Amino acid sequence: MLVSVSARNVAIVAAIALALTASAFAQDMKGMDMGGHDMSQMSSAMDSMAADEMMDHDTHMANGDMKNMALHMAWTDLRPANDADNARAAVLVTDLQHALAKYEDYHVAEADGFRPFHPELKQQKVVHFTRNWYGLKAAFTFNPTEPTSLLYQRTADGSYKLIGAMYTDRKAATEDQLNERVPLSVARWHRHINICVPARGTDMKTADWTRFGTNGSIATKEACDAAGGRFFPQIFGWMVHVYPWESDPKLVWAH
Repeated sequence: MLVSVSARNVAIVAAIALALTASAFAQDMKGMDMGGHDMSQMSSAMDSMAADEMMDHDTHMANGDMKNMALHMAWTDLRPANDADNARAAVLVTDLQHALAKYEDYHVAEADGFRPFHPELKQQKVVHFTRNWYGLKAAFTFNPTEPTSLLYQRTADGSYKLIGAMYTDRKAATEDQLNERVPLSVARWHRHINICVPARGTDMKTADWTRFGTNGSIATKEACDAAGGRFFPQIFGWMVHVYPWESDPKLVWAH
């Protein structure tokens, strides 16, 4: 299923994508607001996330303070189940299984433009391989065969095992718009909110991550200002994870 997108928006996205390289993406997009994505906030937050491994949900779940993590996550409400949504979700899963089959070898994913998010952070049990172009397109259109990120689990031999994918949508998307992409009766989209990161120039290795980041105790602008940090009401857009090879239906759209 494709959500309609204007020719003008496609042209804008295509022009930007052609002008950027993956390595310069965040820097070059600073100061722009495209489709609800505040790129200056995204770039600044990305700089700090390198030290905090913010994107690794499994690390937070295993080692973090669940109470603090809840301060920085917002979820869509789960809607009543219905046969139509179940059927639509089943088609999404099947389509994704077929699309991801070739990426069981992570080298193929890299050749197609997916890049691992800070693989040097060995604490990450699951590494997000992200394709920036798909993320840009997701601001305007939804193609279930083109997830923004692939989810790889580290293996004992130092390689990666493909376990799932992540869809994204723009920050300003409504719950009804998210529901058009993935039914809210089967999945709960989430977003990262109320993030305080250390001041620029801080040695991230010595920063107090019990207070800062997506698992920190600081969750208001006032407290962040008092700590000398930088506050972001929201980083990135909406996200939803899908694990299409899980045998238990409840785990396919587990958050």
